[in-house]
Amino acid sequence: MQTKLVRIMASCACALGLILPVVPALAQAPAAVPAAVQAAPAEAGAASAPVAVDAAKKADAATDNPYGIESLWKTSDGVAKTVLLLLLVMSISSWYVLIVKLLEQAKVGRQAKAASEQFWTAGSVEQGCAKLDKNSPFRFIAEAGVQATKKHDGLMGHVDLNDWVAMSVGRAVERIQASMQSGLSVLATVGSISPFVGLFGTVWGIYHALTAIGISGQASIDKVAGPVGEALIMTAIGLAVAVPAVLAYNWLVGRNKNAMSDVRAFGADLHAVILGSVKKA
Repeated sequence: MQTKLVRIMASCACALGLILPVVPALAQAPAAVPAAVQAAPAEAGAASAPVAVDAAKKADAATDNPYGIESLWKTSDGVAKTVLLLLLVMSISSWYVLIVKLLEQAKVGRQAKAASEQFWTAGSVEQGCAKLDKNSPFRFIAEAGVQATKKHDGLMGHVDLNDWVAMSVGRAVERIQASMQSGLSVLATVGSISPFVGLFGTVWGIYHALTAIGISGQASIDKVAGPVGEALIMTAIGLAVAVPAVLAYNWLVGRNKNAMSDVRAFGADLHAVILGSVKKA
């Protein structure tokens, strides 16, 4: 009986010897999982940190750019700022003239269409004038022809009626042409002188840049590139103002020729109609 009890106790001891080494391992295993999980965010944070630093450096470089137009304005003197403002005024004036003349030419085109549809179907020149808009150049020409027939007296009576009506209608056409060409001189002026204004700003900026470099005694590329590059921006701005002005001038001149061809044709037809109506009367 004692022998069996001793054998049972020995087997229990062996079983405990096998189980006890496993318990600490099981107790330590759950702790290993959070460590691995915590390592991943740490590595992700370490990887994202350089990206955030690079983004911050790029943002600072964009805001503190020493070679842009903002830096040029802040570091320039009164002459350079005057040149920039002058180029800005030239650019605004050229775009203003372009928009106004385009609207004016479109209006003349509509009035020419109305004159061809309404004026020539009237019973007389006076009735045709009444059908046209008060600000229409075609009505202005027609009224000039009518007034020529009514004021053909005094010293003007010595002039042949044919020549007198032709002179009156021709003067009205010339006034319309002068009105159509008004403002184009602004585009021509801006297109011709703005590059030289920008070049003057460049020369002035380079002069001050070289003076500052000579005073500081540092002629390295990082000291020269900034001021000289800012000065060259003036030339680029001058060209940016000149090119649209020249293109707009040539375009508007071509459109004016087309509009004036309709005006001259109307004046020639009106001259013939007035003379024919006078002879019938």
